[in-house]
Amino acid sequence: MTCLDHDANVAPWVLAARDTGAALRTVDIHPEDCTLDMDDLRRQLTPRTRLVALGCASNAVGTVNDVRTAIRWAHEAGSLVFLDAVHYAAHAPIDVQSWGCDFLVCSAYKFFGPHVGVLWGRRELLESLPAYKVRPAPDMAPGRWMTGTQNHEGLAGVAAAVEYLRTIGAASEPAADRRSQLRTALTAILAYEASLGQRLLEGLSMRPWFKVWGIKQPARITERVPTVSITLPDRPAAELAQHLAVRKIYAWHGNMYALSLTERLGLEDGGGFLRLGLVHYNTAEEIDCLLAALDEL
Repeated sequence: MTCLDHDANVAPWVLAARDTGAALRTVDIHPEDCTLDMDDLRRQLTPRTRLVALGCASNAVGTVNDVRTAIRWAHEAGSLVFLDAVHYAAHAPIDVQSWGCDFLVCSAYKFFGPHVGVLWGRRELLESLPAYKVRPAPDMAPGRWMTGTQNHEGLAGVAAAVEYLRTIGAASEPAADRRSQLRTALTAILAYEASLGQRLLEGLSMRPWFKVWGIKQPARITERVPTVSITLPDRPAAELAQHLAVRKIYAWHGNMYALSLTERLGLEDGGGFLRLGLVHYNTAEEIDCLLAALDEL
């Protein structure tokens, strides 16, 4: 999580572009469970803070941040809030109005679509902030933020991914509107994935030779998504991933681009961790197969 402070007499976007005094601050974590240090966040928020950038969920260790509290504190300090919901979007409903954020981004590849980015922002901000746009683009949103001819084939894929999720909700609410069906789908996914995550964490708790990074208590399952990263002493994460791959279990190893986190945890030199990512189409039987494969190490 980062906070951008600046000289109160200069616009924040000018500072970002011209390097005329902006200070980038990073909020620390609690290494024991990889949760955000909310006390550190509150200490660092000042009337000079102009932008707080916060991830909704960690793609490396699964932690779900308390975005509602962070947004409230940031707004009380006079700051805007930018949320990264890339890893959160496939696991739970998003409600920008209820959260009260100013900007939110995600990418369709995380919710079963193509690599197309999504930006939501408050209309008054999208229409007032300077847009570094192509000259023929209109001055009104959303056109002023477009880069020219759109990626129509990619957008068709995004629409198909949204439709896929809608059909999950439509199965139980056939007469509801699309928004309601999507909320129903993601709410059901959230509950089902919590049961999968709890099963995996309980299985790993009976195998204490594996270290679980992040929240590991099954009772705290609502504080994380079912993305679980582990290490095994004296065994590189790449070796663990290869062991599972031979058994037709797909997992990934490394830092998952969360370089600051692996450095903070002292894992970067050792090759990071093994990430076990569960989604709504996984099953309890697959988790049992995974645990059995880990027992062979």
